[in-house]
Amino acid sequence: MRTRLALPVALLAAVSVAATACRSSSGTGAADSDPKGAPTAAPAAADYNPTPYDRIRDGGTFTTVGTFDDQGNPFNVNATLTAARVWAWYNADAITYSPTGEVRYNPDYYSDVKVTVEGGDQKVTLTINPKAVFNDGTPIDWTAIKATWKANNGSDKDYAASSTNGYDQITSVEKGRDAKQAVITFKGVDSAWSSLFTTFLHPKAATVDHFNKAYVKKAHPEWGAGPYTVGKWDTHSGDITFVRNPKWWGRKGKLDKRVYVDLESTAAVNAFKNGQLDYVSAVDAESLKQVKGLSGTEIRSGGSPFEYALYFNTRSSVLADRGVRKAIEESIDRAQIARIRFQGLDYREPLPGSAVLYSFQKGYEDNVSAVLKYAPDEAGRALDAAGWKPGGDGIRAKGGRRLEVGYTLLGDDPLDKATAGAFAAMLKRVGVKLVVKKADEADFSSILSGRKFDLFLSGNRSMDPFGARYLCDFYCSDRSSNLTGAGSPALDREIRATAKIADLGKQAAAVNKVERKALRQYAFLPLFSGPSTYGVKKGLANVGATIFANPLPETVGWEK
Repeated sequence: MRTRLALPVALLAAVSVAATACRSSSGTGAADSDPKGAPTAAPAAADYNPTPYDRIRDGGTFTTVGTFDDQGNPFNVNATLTAARVWAWYNADAITYSPTGEVRYNPDYYSDVKVTVEGGDQKVTLTINPKAVFNDGTPIDWTAIKATWKANNGSDKDYAASSTNGYDQITSVEKGRDAKQAVITFKGVDSAWSSLFTTFLHPKAATVDHFNKAYVKKAHPEWGAGPYTVGKWDTHSGDITFVRNPKWWGRKGKLDKRVYVDLESTAAVNAFKNGQLDYVSAVDAESLKQVKGLSGTEIRSGGSPFEYALYFNTRSSVLADRGVRKAIEESIDRAQIARIRFQGLDYREPLPGSAVLYSFQKGYEDNVSAVLKYAPDEAGRALDAAGWKPGGDGIRAKGGRRLEVGYTLLGDDPLDKATAGAFAAMLKRVGVKLVVKKADEADFSSILSGRKFDLFLSGNRSMDPFGARYLCDFYCSDRSSNLTGAGSPALDREIRATAKIADLGKQAAAVNKVERKALRQYAFLPLFSGPSTYGVKKGLANVGATIFANPLPETVGWEK
């Protein structure tokens, strides 16, 4: 699952300081396209105090920032990272991953997993724990797997599914030896199949109406299953409290309560300093300074499977012109943007080169550099040749129309404002006026789903290590998850062909080749990833910079 982030960039829960081994000596922080000055890969260290279950004490409360977003169903296209994290506290965590991406099956849900290939087609047999039951008493069986597949396979366009990738390769989900066994048959082989059923839907939640609307600003604990369930949800404040689930059949959750409070970043840092929160992200140099060195706390830092990119709305009038988009991309100094973002964090990384793979992953290639370079002078000459002539104030015009482009800015965070100012200065140099349009953070989902922007900076977090499979979500012209609207049916076919390659190494090579074609649409520009750093109260177990790891809720708590 690759989930769109729910907050403006400066408020995200993982932009922070790097692991010590990857720090620079300058203390300024940067991303660098110069191979002599930059590391060859972003840091991939994990730092979350991994602690065995029997070394965690019973009881206690764990309090952090978070809330239900507009769409609480993580399979829905409008779901966010926050929604996915909240979901995991009262729904199935059936398959998780280690920090480096190894698959871990949770026997409380899947007591046995068997994968075979017959006649070139893959078959996955999931044997479901006999004790597994939804909170409303409905047995968790093969029908939940089938319902999840049908809602996400793309055959019914009324489902606003986040991604059909992989689900659309499944030809059937059938009952096995009994109702507690699901037999999943694929057309061909899908080596990343585990990402499809890390969690699943209650069959009642899988109707079109419920899939799209039931979780909008609403929880459904009766359709959940796991060691915790919703104890209290304050719809006014957005605060949520999870408590132990009396219907849980597995290991008891160590915590008495898991609490989310709805706070913005500045308020969250202050709440951590006051002891009201147990964990907070250090999103920039100032917040890191605020939380570092506090009594009874520590800093946990590691790599980050996040990426932040500039999205171009190709359906806006001025950005419908590919030449204008290319000139804008050539005018943006990505290294300078990264220096702004990482100022004071003592951190360096290579500029990101792909939407789907990270530089610390096997198979990664710098596809952006293969198709684009920072070349503002060339951009200016191209705009001259296209008839965009500078006016008296330096802003170009053509046919009586000025070359003005909107940039949607959420909230009032100083770092976000500085980033917008840098974009404006870069584009002004080539004769493009950037019109900064302020919007409320609460409008995030509606801005993206309605494409109410020209340029928009947002990010994604990879929830599993199989990034290559998500190429279509970014670049296919017929996907609602493609926020830019760019692409073509011919390119769509090439992208979809990569999903059918069984060997992950060969698939990555093919994805890199096709992504270079997609990037030549000049509608999506990866900018930076950044590290993950958190202020954490000492003794908190299985929380921090996890990369791809997903510590199970029952294992989160306080050391004995």
